[in-house]
Amino acid sequence: MESGEKWGDIPADEVTAVFMGEYQHALDSKGRLFVPAKLREDLGERFIITRGLDQCLFVYPLNEWSNLEQKLKNLPLSKSDARAFVRFFFAGATECELDKQGRILLPPYLRTYAGIEREAAILGVSNRVEIWSLSVWQEYSNQVRDSFAELAEKMVDFGI
Repeated sequence: MESGEKWGDIPADEVTAVFMGEYQHALDSKGRLFVPAKLREDLGERFIITRGLDQCLFVYPLNEWSNLEQKLKNLPLSKSDARAFVRFFFAGATECELDKQGRILLPPYLRTYAGIEREAAILGVSNRVEIWSLSVWQEYSNQVRDSFAELAEKMVDFGI
C-alpha cells in the first residue's frame, strides 16, 4: 500500500500488516526456505524468527517483535513461569534476512525444534507468520478441523 492510500477509512501508514494464507515449500539442501511474495512484502527484508507454540516457528516483522518484546519485558521476574517462557522464547530468536531469491536460512536448531526436515507449511496468522513441518501442520490442522465448530462456540467467551 502506497503512502497516501487508504484501507477502508484508515490511512495506509496507520494500517498494521495482517498476514494470511497457507503456502507449502520445500527447504533446499542448505536449509533455505522460500518465503512467498505476499508475506515478504509485509515482513520486510529483515525480521525475527523464534520458537513458537505447538511445535512451529513464529516469524515477526521488526515492529511486531518490538511490541512483543516490550510486553515480555513487563512480565514479573519473580515468577518462574514468566522467566522460563521469556528465556526459551528469546534464546531461540534470531534475525533473518531475505536473499535475492526471497529465501531465508532456517538455523538447524529451529528446524530441529519444529521437526522441519524437507517440506514446510508457511502460514499467515494475523500479526505473524508461522512455519511448520508440513506433516506436523497437516496432523494439527486435521485435529482442529474436526473440532472447529466447537472452538467457534468457545470464541463467544472472548467477544468474537
